[in-house]
Amino acid sequence: MGTIRTTVREEPSLRPTPREASLRRYLMCPPTHFEVTYSINPWMDPTKPVDLPLALAQWEDLRDRYRSLGHSVELLDPQPGLPDMVFAANGATVVDGRVLGARFAHPERTDEAAAHRDWFRRNGYADLWEPEHVNEGEGDFAVTASWILAGRGFRSSPLSHDEAQEYFGRPVIGLELVDPRYYHLDTALCVLDDARDEIMYYPGAFSPGSRAVLARLFPDALLATERDAAALGLNAVSDGLHVLLPQAAVGLLEPLRDRGFDPVGMDLSELLKGGGSVKCCTQELRAAA
Repeated sequence: MGTIRTTVREEPSLRPTPREASLRRYLMCPPTHFEVTYSINPWMDPTKPVDLPLALAQWEDLRDRYRSLGHSVELLDPQPGLPDMVFAANGATVVDGRVLGARFAHPERTDEAAAHRDWFRRNGYADLWEPEHVNEGEGDFAVTASWILAGRGFRSSPLSHDEAQEYFGRPVIGLELVDPRYYHLDTALCVLDDARDEIMYYPGAFSPGSRAVLARLFPDALLATERDAAALGLNAVSDGLHVLLPQAAVGLLEPLRDRGFDPVGMDLSELLKGGGSVKCCTQELRAAA
């Protein structure tokens, strides 16, 4: 009688992907003049007072946490009359040491663009482009190894996508935002590992076509629930290991840990009154390779 051979099918490893933090350089602006006196997004309600000392303390906690993780934090001087300067991510996009400035959609924020350009000039950035079309910096541009993801629909013009592609020489993928709560790309999508093209996002913030594009480009992306997205949980910053995100987005903590990340909850509840959180406060200064 012949021998019956059996094959044991090995289950795929459940161990999380090994992660490694890379040191980053960030630009931030203290909320010295932060207040909500107008409304240019659904989060802003001028009838709700801002506790400025608390906003400053929460911002300082974020700044200090970056530094404790070994990252460098440069400071942009706040200017009176520009209460949204604390949301420094919106002022420019820096890739390979090249700076694409911002052009804001709302007049209340227009002068922030010049303040950012002046900072870059004073700090030795010679390659700086003043854009022709509306873009709100890293609010609507997210950088991965392979692409620049670009939001449109509420703030940045679709024409800014071609402008960014020509300037940076990288392929730009346009994504249509359809929910006004997620008025910038960085409220609906976060790059978790820019070296591995790894992201998390909230599908409900995007048009059907853009959801299909994201599913094709990032089939293994972490998908956020509506509850975590509504806590601005995707307005987060990752160094490849540590993911700093709003502490109210509790549903993202275990999925991030399962993938080998170290989530760090931050309380920026006062700044949320202006429609921003961790990422909005943080512009990344990407050096030339």
